[in-house]
Amino acid sequence: MKRWLSLGAALLACLAAAGACTAREEATVAELQAQLLQQIKADAWETRGYTGRGVLSERVMAAMAEVPRHEYVDRYGPAAAYANRPLPIGHGQTISQPFIVALMTDLLNPEADHVVLEIGTGSGYQAAVLAALVSRVYSIEIIPELAESAERRLARLGVENVAVKTGDGYYGWPEAGPFDGIIVTAVGPDIPPALVAQLKPGGRMVLPVGTQYTAQNLTVVTRRADGGTDEEQVLPVAFVPLTGDR
Repeated sequence: MKRWLSLGAALLACLAAAGACTAREEATVAELQAQLLQQIKADAWETRGYTGRGVLSERVMAAMAEVPRHEYVDRYGPAAAYANRPLPIGHGQTISQPFIVALMTDLLNPEADHVVLEIGTGSGYQAAVLAALVSRVYSIEIIPELAESAERRLARLGVENVAVKTGDGYYGWPEAGPFDGIIVTAVGPDIPPALVAQLKPGGRMVLPVGTQYTAQNLTVVTRRADGGTDEEQVLPVAFVPLTGDR
């Protein structure tokens, strides 16, 4: 009984001083987020032999610091949310490892006036990171429940420059294009021709290429002025498969 009385007293004290509790929670989140940013920097340096980028851009790192990852994986606590690892978000999908989110964003070379397409909205986290860096983000999610929850979440968090729709991202969003950049957050065996066609000349697409059961490589596709593409394999990765009727 004393244990329960003690816990109850502590809870009442916390409720009576809600501001102090909130401040402690915010301090914990800030500390965890700072640790995550250091881990992302360390991973960038360790993988520089693959990526050629030992340091990610200051703009991308600022966006990673700005977007509250714990709000996008709210079934987990802050300790899990700010771990440098992927997390399940239901429906057989995951939210990518923060380092991979940062790297893919950096490889896109985002500019403030860019319009970007994301394939695989998931929880909305990658879209929110992009939204902090570019003018407009269009995001497609094939699973209606995830698309709807991400749209609500982004609205609740005040992210106003992201449009979300349910659909098969393999075919892109032609009426919203062409795009300065495209990010694909699920793996397929090829580079979708429809997405290449929706890239502006000079635009970049960052996507994993491979299958669920074979080697996957993070790949950067740059569309040339003549309509052709240049492709660069950047890093071995592991993503959930791109789904759809193909």
